[in-house]
Amino acid sequence: QVSLVESGGGLVQAGGSLRLSCAASGRTFGSFAMGWFRRVPGQEREFVAAINRYGAGTYESDSVKGRFTISTDNAKNTMYLQMNSLKPEDTAVYYCEARDSDWATFELREYDYWGQGTQVTVSS
Repeated sequence: QVSLVESGGGLVQAGGSLRLSCAASGRTFGSFAMGWFRRVPGQEREFVAAINRYGAGTYESDSVKGRFTISTDNAKNTMYLQMNSLKPEDTAVYYCEARDSDWATFELREYDYWGQGTQVTVSS
């Protein structure tokens, strides 16, 4: 059984920064390609960023490119999302996703495990 737990969300002013964490248990982090998705109430989860297994390649959506950075620390079994220059439109619940594959994907339905989410609120 794989468990993913997100943390690090909160309330921040526009222009500020947050770092989200996703801690995995049950299997080693190197087993997965990983991703971050976010959901605004009433909408589907949207892709934010992803990283291939062993960190061999990262991807970001156009809306966060240049502002958000995804990374992993396999020794700590943790994935991070560093979010800088936050905007009110970044307000959402952020979810950590894991996929039994070498390769990350933009498609939510291709992920096998997910966490409960952490709320990020950016005030203007």
